[in-house]
Amino acid sequence: MSSRLTKKSARSKPKPHATALWGGHFAHAPAEAFAAINPSVAIDQRLWREDIEGSLAHATMLAACGILTKKEATVITSGLKKIHHEIESGRFVFKTDLEDVHLNIESRLKEIIGDVAGKLHTARSRNDQVTTDLRLYLRREMEALNDALKSLQAVLIKRAEPHTDTIMPGYTHLQPAQPISFAFHLLSYVEMFGRDRTRLEDARVRLNQSPLGACALAGTSYPINRNMTAKALGFDSITASALDSVSDRDFVLEIAAALSITAMHLSRLSEELIFWSTPQIGFVRLHESFTSGSSIMPQKRNADGAELVRGKSAHIAAQFNGLISMMKGLPLAYNKDTQEDKRALFFALDETKLCLSVMTGMIETLDVNASAMRRACALGYINATDLADFLVQHHAVAFRDAHHITGKIVKRAEEKQIALEAVSLAEMRKEYKALSSAVHNFIALDACLARRTSAGGTAPVQVKRAMKEARKQWL
Repeated sequence: MSSRLTKKSARSKPKPHATALWGGHFAHAPAEAFAAINPSVAIDQRLWREDIEGSLAHATMLAACGILTKKEATVITSGLKKIHHEIESGRFVFKTDLEDVHLNIESRLKEIIGDVAGKLHTARSRNDQVTTDLRLYLRREMEALNDALKSLQAVLIKRAEPHTDTIMPGYTHLQPAQPISFAFHLLSYVEMFGRDRTRLEDARVRLNQSPLGACALAGTSYPINRNMTAKALGFDSITASALDSVSDRDFVLEIAAALSITAMHLSRLSEELIFWSTPQIGFVRLHESFTSGSSIMPQKRNADGAELVRGKSAHIAAQFNGLISMMKGLPLAYNKDTQEDKRALFFALDETKLCLSVMTGMIETLDVNASAMRRACALGYINATDLADFLVQHHAVAFRDAHHITGKIVKRAEEKQIALEAVSLAEMRKEYKALSSAVHNFIALDACLARRTSAGGTAPVQVKRAMKEARKQWL
């Protein structure tokens, strides 16, 4: 019995907490499972540059406000710059038992400069520190995303230039609808990706407020100057509420939502490339460098680049769903749940940038088969609307009546298995006796294309104008 009690006592003997930076009143080390779930450094270590940048600004401000001496600030600044060099050169070792990027850097700073390192955390908390770092990081990432979207737009415009007269079927319900040009089709995506850029720009306005100095949730009693650090870090202003500052993640949600929409646009374009590149359609041929073969079928040339972008778009959108689900039940102020925001956000950022790069490469290198596009226009009677318009414009027939008459003429073409423009004037006049002989010139495909001159239309003259405006607006 005595022996068993001794062993039990030994097992329950308190051990110092591993995280000495905050574990002063803890008697026991973390449980193995908690030690596995608690650290975030594997994810958030990419914020090291921003963490040091924010700390440098904070130290300078503390000295300017008389909270640190100039000597202390100089020593801290020197130590932070040394850590910056160590991480940049790959000599810094991030430790899991130090939980996150912030404590890893602070611990190393203490090793370099001693106890004065502890003064750096005066008048701030990890709560305001992490959201400051994240905002700084996202500013840079948003610039990279903007550049990637701009590059894709530039390639789309470049590939559109020689194809203002290249006729292809425009589809609704994936059924042939009306003749459009290939340039017109590509420019529609220029507009989509342009709106993606403006969404990020709008998000940046709300993002670019400094929460540094909000501390844990209630501000601080130290005489700090938050505007000073905001200016030093390039923020437009400071956040108005300390409580909101540390608990808010709607700037993360807003960017994740914008990335989801961008991914959706990429997925739609991917689907079209997949459709267009099938041998049965043959509008385009993807370059070998963005396709793959089959392990069993030697002839295969699979549009795997486009398929993977289409697939990854679902995962990007899922990150937004996960983030908003995580945030919806959190009370004020900070909760550890929000540590998980970076995992989802970084994944969405990385995957979106990768997908943009792949899509830009695919568009830049694809071969366009204009002949196949024109041949496809012979299917589906895509000039039927123009025949109805001819009846309206040249014979003053009400559009609904013209629609009905045209439908009957299309039926005759279907029965004879010929194109609409191949139906003889005599056959057409069986449905409308007074039909003018000018009808065939009117419904010729090139004439159909050229006539759609309304603003935003597919007529070459409008597409050239739109291309010029797109270059001016987006490039």
